[in-house]
Amino acid sequence: MEFISNELDAYVCKHTTPHSALLDRIVRETHLEVLQPRMLSGHFQGRVLSLIAKICQPKRILEIGTYTGFSALCLAEGLPDDGKLITIDVNEELAQRVKGYFLESDYASQIDFRTGNALEIIPTLQESWDLVFIDADKKNYLAYYDLVVENTRPGGLILADNVLWSGKVIDPHATDRETELLRKYNETLHLDDRVENVLLPIRDGIMVARKK
Repeated sequence: MEFISNELDAYVCKHTTPHSALLDRIVRETHLEVLQPRMLSGHFQGRVLSLIAKICQPKRILEIGTYTGFSALCLAEGLPDDGKLITIDVNEELAQRVKGYFLESDYASQIDFRTGNALEIIPTLQESWDLVFIDADKKNYLAYYDLVVENTRPGGLILADNVLWSGKVIDPHATDRETELLRKYNETLHLDDRVENVLLPIRDGIMVARKK
């Protein structure tokens, strides 16, 4: 589902700061060589993530769902010199590619890339999060949220991608499990008095929750 016209989208992207040459290469190679390239955040959303991180200046970022590393590198742009980003993905087949991109970046020493089950890895992390980005399997969005919300500092942000699910969340005929779970995620956060939230209609929807 396209939320704005292609012409308006082109105008928006044209008037948004360009990303780095490495990010441009990741976009090209992901579309040429990796399955499901639509999972990649893309230029506009990547700049949104970068700007949010730069505003927050987070010392500790957690990303759940790395894919080919594009969004992690966008978020890393906001890290201070002593900051760290931990990113987790279950797909071991992409691990070497992703590690290569991270090593080429300016943030190689600040990114901790782990492969495995995030539900098992997150409880072992002894961190207080300033910024969390959830962009993994939709069926576990609420489980991820429950794992991170208590360890997110007051004023910290929890972002979740794809929460509009191509508009299916408002389609009464869409009753598949992932759509229902995303509706539940959106409603749960909206009613959670530990956070204040805004649902941004950017790309496929980003739910932004700020810990009180």
